[in-house]
Amino acid sequence: MNINATLFLQAIVFALFVWFTMSWVWPPIARALDERAAKIAEGLSAADKAKADLQASNRRVEQELSVARNEAAKRLADAERLAQAMIDEAKQKAAAEGAKMIEQARVEASQEVTKAREALRDSVAALAVKGAEQILRREVDAGVHAELLARLNAEL
Repeated sequence: MNINATLFLQAIVFALFVWFTMSWVWPPIARALDERAAKIAEGLSAADKAKADLQASNRRVEQELSVARNEAAKRLADAERLAQAMIDEAKQKAAAEGAKMIEQARVEASQEVTKAREALRDSVAALAVKGAEQILRREVDAGVHAELLARLNAEL
């Protein structure tokens, strides 16, 4: 065969190969490449959206944490205030109870002093009767002289 004919035949085969490739092979490859590019763009868009959503979620979480911290601090302050109020109330009750006990002790002491004075008066009256009895050398009857003893008791 002739070299020109071979080159011409090769050019025709090449042209048929290019036409066949452009008609049947290239469109599916281009379609696959376009789909792949669309998926990659979609993925990048989804990643950007996810990043924005993550930032928004982080902001919301920080806000909620801030609200929760403020509320916890407020509740803690309320609890401390309530505890202090309870302590103050207990102190006031204890002071009132102490004052009652002191007053009761004063009343009891006053009653004891009064009893002791009465006992002392009775003892002095008995001593006075005995002394008068010894002075008069006769027995003085307490029943007969009750009025005299009562006056003596009142004077003491």
